[in-house]
Amino acid sequence: MKYQIIYDRPGRLRVRMGQYAFTREQGYGIENLLKAEKGVCSAEASACNGGILICYTGALRQTILRRLDGLERGSLPDGEPSEGTKGREMTGRFAGRLVKMVTWHFLRRLIMPSPLRILTTVLRASGFVRKGARALAAGRLNVEVLDAASIICAFAQRTPKTAASIMLLLRISECLEDYTRKKTKDALAGSLAVNVDRVWQVTEKGDVSVPLSSISPGDRIRVQAGNLIPVDGTVRSGDAMVNESSLTGEPLAVLRKEGHTVYAGTAIEEGNIEIEVQKLAGESRIQSIARMIDESESLKAGIQGKAERLADSIVPFSFAVSALTFLLTRNLTKAMSVLMVDYSCALKLSVPISVISAMREAAGRRILVKGGKFLENFAQADTIIFDKTGTLTSASPKVAKVAAFEGYTEDEVLRDAACLEEHFPHSVARAIVKKAAEEGLHHREEHARVEYVVAHGISTILRECRAQIGSAHFIFEDEKIPCTAEIKRAEEEEMQGLSVIYLAVGGRVVGMIGIEDPVRPDAAGVVEALRERGFRHIIMMTGDSAAAARRAARELHIEEYRAQVLPEDKADMVKRLKEEGNCVVMVGDGINDSPALAAADVSVAMRDSSDLAREVADITLLSENLTDLLVLRDLSRKLMRRIHGNYGFILSFNTLLMALGIAGRVSPSVTSLLHNLSTMAISGGSMRLYLKNEESES
Repeated sequence: MKYQIIYDRPGRLRVRMGQYAFTREQGYGIENLLKAEKGVCSAEASACNGGILICYTGALRQTILRRLDGLERGSLPDGEPSEGTKGREMTGRFAGRLVKMVTWHFLRRLIMPSPLRILTTVLRASGFVRKGARALAAGRLNVEVLDAASIICAFAQRTPKTAASIMLLLRISECLEDYTRKKTKDALAGSLAVNVDRVWQVTEKGDVSVPLSSISPGDRIRVQAGNLIPVDGTVRSGDAMVNESSLTGEPLAVLRKEGHTVYAGTAIEEGNIEIEVQKLAGESRIQSIARMIDESESLKAGIQGKAERLADSIVPFSFAVSALTFLLTRNLTKAMSVLMVDYSCALKLSVPISVISAMREAAGRRILVKGGKFLENFAQADTIIFDKTGTLTSASPKVAKVAAFEGYTEDEVLRDAACLEEHFPHSVARAIVKKAAEEGLHHREEHARVEYVVAHGISTILRECRAQIGSAHFIFEDEKIPCTAEIKRAEEEEMQGLSVIYLAVGGRVVGMIGIEDPVRPDAAGVVEALRERGFRHIIMMTGDSAAAARRAARELHIEEYRAQVLPEDKADMVKRLKEEGNCVVMVGDGINDSPALAAADVSVAMRDSSDLAREVADITLLSENLTDLLVLRDLSRKLMRRIHGNYGFILSFNTLLMALGIAGRVSPSVTSLLHNLSTMAISGGSMRLYLKNEESES
């Protein structure tokens, strides 16, 4: 296709192919094609004029031009819009709608004769009056009644221009609120979307790891404990406890077995099921999230609910002041000036805009927040609990030692351990699998169905023998496998200071794997900075030995820690701290952290967390940096300061307008204009960045 280069500077290229050169769907396809090139930051195609804007890094200019040269009009690819493109189009539609309303308002004054202009104003006013009448009939004295009353008063004073101006400002406010609501929904839906790359497909030759993109309806996949279900489907074998809180809001897992339907985005807490695929993850999941956001108040910040209740409670006050003004002054103009002042509009609009702006800024910093109330809780929290492994320690621990017993070799221990652990998304499991691969210890699937036991272990049948792998508590206390003198000696001499995983086969411990789990380089600094930011209690909990926990706590300067803690113990501690009046943040990454994550006031999952931990968590960090917790604390506290600052301005400014109206210093139309302009100014100010280019605030 022919094109003309309109702008050409390093890192930025704009070309134009001409009007009708491609359709909107083909424009999406061109964007996706260009963005597939490594180094292309963004691509925006406009079907209106055939323009394409490409931003890139490095020496990609010739590569991009070759891509454009290779486009042929008859075979342009269709595509789906990206999230960025959807947001850009939504903003464009909002701006167009706004310009159209304002232009038509003033154009009507110029081209319409006065009688026709008054008639159209009356017709438009009837819609507002009907809404107010319905609210009154339902026994509600709300902002719709206030709007209707102010418009009726304008007509009573024979000032249809004032009524038209009031309606314009009200429609602009409605338009802005609708735009904000849609942006909120899209941002939350995006943060909860299913992100699964590979699945275990059930074949005649056994389970095979394949890309999710290769799965079609009718195929069968197996999902293990701790993993996210990536599709809608029917259970064909097995049974599992499935956490469906993302869809239903119900925190307790439910039993799903043969014949039951399971849904994309839910997570398996216990068990193992084979699913026949009915629908892939895309649309059904997103639609259910959007519906949940529309119908549920549970994700709103508590302060947002307070703002809405305060806004509604002020409406009767406005009517009372207006009526009192009229009784004392017998001046309808002064009484109408009071009605023009609507506290509720700014209160209801500024809070959700502030919250969604904070959530979008967090997402831009690779922090996904599932709802405004979690930012509010994080700002107010005084206690933070950390899981140790994979959270305060390295996200990629390494195998440091392997010990073998009962005639096993070290290679056999490592190979069998990797065979069992490869199904489970935990940092220690990944370390074992990685070490086996580095040593060239390839294995066949020699075990039966693998069962994850919540008390931190795995159990299966390996070569016709019962096999278990897990912590000392799981092996020696839960499974009652004897701990011999040889094992104790190896622990003291070879595994000192390491986190130890035990492998047992046929009722005997056949090997130990020592995991080197160094503290993250930034962890100590983050702990100290959190203490400076108002966290009174900083606690570390771990299932590791007391020696490993003590060493980590000493390096991190954490005074409160618990070792050899079970999942239910973590959850119990969170509940106890909450009962004592603390606002608790729980930070974790494993399946065993999920009960505590669910119990906390606000829960945070790390980037490499299990699917279940990410599903249960309220906030997910998508980078490896613990410093994101500091960013989150700063962002949430600035959000609360902005909301309270907006409260103060809205109440004081609108009260001033009301006083000026009562004193006769300003007319009702001026009062309405200033009130609505202040509302839009507050809303616009609420969209400003909180942290700008700062990483965090000290």
